[in-house]
Amino acid sequence: MNQVKWLAEPEAQDYPAAANYLNLLADQDLAAGLIAGLRAASISQQKAKDLLRASGLPLLPEDNPHVASDLAKIRHGKALSPVLVVRGDLVRGVPAQIADGYHRVCASYWTDENTDIPVKLVDFH
Repeated sequence: MNQVKWLAEPEAQDYPAAANYLNLLADQDLAAGLIAGLRAASISQQKAKDLLRASGLPLLPEDNPHVASDLAKIRHGKALSPVLVVRGDLVRGVPAQIADGYHRVCASYWTDENTDIPVKLVDFH
C-alpha cells in the first residue's frame, strides 16, 4: 500500500482557490478574514474519514479526474498539499467546510481511510 506524502505547507494557489469557494458562502470581508486565518493557522493532523464525516461531503469516486490525478501522485511518491478547512458548528448543525483540498481528502481516503492529513483549520467567526 502506498503512503501519502505531504508538503509542509499549502501551495500558493490553494489560498485563492479557497477564497473563491468561501466567497460563495460568505461576503468578501468575512471570506478574506477566513483566508487570513488559514494562512496564519498552524498545521494539525486529521483523519481522512473524519474530514469527510465532519464536512458531510460524499466520498468522490476513484475515477473522478481530480481524485485520479492525486492517486497517481500518491503512487509516484509525490507530496500533496495540506488541506484548508473552516471548522463547523456542532450545536448549530453547520458542517465543516473543506475550503480547498476535497479531492485530496478523497484520494487519501481511497489510499487508507485512516490517513493522517495535514490541515490548516480556522474557526468561523
